[in-house]
Amino acid sequence: MMTSLRWTLATVLFFLSSTIDAQIVIGQTAGVTGTVAATVKESLDGAKLYFDFINARGGVVDNVNRLGGIKGELIELITMDDKFDVKQTVANAESLITNKNVVALFLTRGTPNNEALFPVLEKYSVPLVGPATGAAVMHKPVNRFVFNVRSSYQREAERSVIYLETVGFSRIAVVHPDDSFGRDALEGAENGFRLKKIKPVTVLAVDRIKPNYVQVMDALKRSDAQAVLWVGSGTAVSDGVIALRKSGSGAQVVTLSNNASGGFVKALGEFSRGVIVSQVFPNEKSMSYALVKEAVALAKAKGMNEISPAMLEGYAAAKVLVEALRRASPNPTRAKVLSALNSMNSFDLGGLTISYSPTDHTGLEFSDLSIITEQGKFQR
Repeated sequence: MMTSLRWTLATVLFFLSSTIDAQIVIGQTAGVTGTVAATVKESLDGAKLYFDFINARGGVVDNVNRLGGIKGELIELITMDDKFDVKQTVANAESLITNKNVVALFLTRGTPNNEALFPVLEKYSVPLVGPATGAAVMHKPVNRFVFNVRSSYQREAERSVIYLETVGFSRIAVVHPDDSFGRDALEGAENGFRLKKIKPVTVLAVDRIKPNYVQVMDALKRSDAQAVLWVGSGTAVSDGVIALRKSGSGAQVVTLSNNASGGFVKALGEFSRGVIVSQVFPNEKSMSYALVKEAVALAKAKGMNEISPAMLEGYAAAKVLVEALRRASPNPTRAKVLSALNSMNSFDLGGLTISYSPTDHTGLEFSDLSIITEQGKFQR
């Protein structure tokens, strides 16, 4: 009898300690190729740093499992390339939800792209965590399925205009894509102009993918702009800055945090120096933030010498998602993840605190400015 009992206990302990690793499937649709590919890659690299760390440690576990030493559930991130095309974003999301049964969507890039997902999220009751856009439409009115991590574009654009006027630039032009992202950023810029009691010398709405740089250069020259707030994504902006410099203009250029990547700097090439880029996360070299310290340590363990602002954004978004999965464990479902996110109060990302409730999915409000140095680095 005693031998039988011992065998039973041993068997139970064996199964408890070797629980089969179930997978939690997360879906991402983003421009892996196309104009925003460089930034998408870096933000995805940052997210993978944290997901890989969690999986290597045994997967996502709730507090009970963590204390009991039971293995958790591994995270599988499926990324589909939408080439920054809105229709493809929607098609990819539908496929991820219906064919891959993802419990959440994650880190989708582009304002029009994310906005087009609203009906899909509603239809399938799927949460979207860390959309890679700071558009106001993601914040107000509160969408019950959208959980922002980064600060808003309006705040960035407003601060950029205020900064430019404060340091002596009174003739400021705005170039923006003729889409929801561009119009949203323009609204923030207009707030800055009103606060400083000045008006832009020209406002140019351009194609989001392939602006007519000849027309833009002509308009900027006629406006005699001292500075340009250039809103846009990836090569649509870097190619514009190159065209501006080749036209002979020395106007100060400021762009938003969606271009805060090493890939954007590389695309600028010899014309990167002096471009100001807004930032929505702490300096990636500031070890006083535990968030930065963690990300840098994990990057170095993988042979990376440094991290970029885009990587830090991906890393932070991954931390938020994993915390929601932990709270929704075991066996997270879409409904459980939504509930976990809505009750996430004062979660410490590592020196930055994030809170959600059913009436507030704002995320962080951190905003800063950096300038690209001669060495191609972001300097605060």
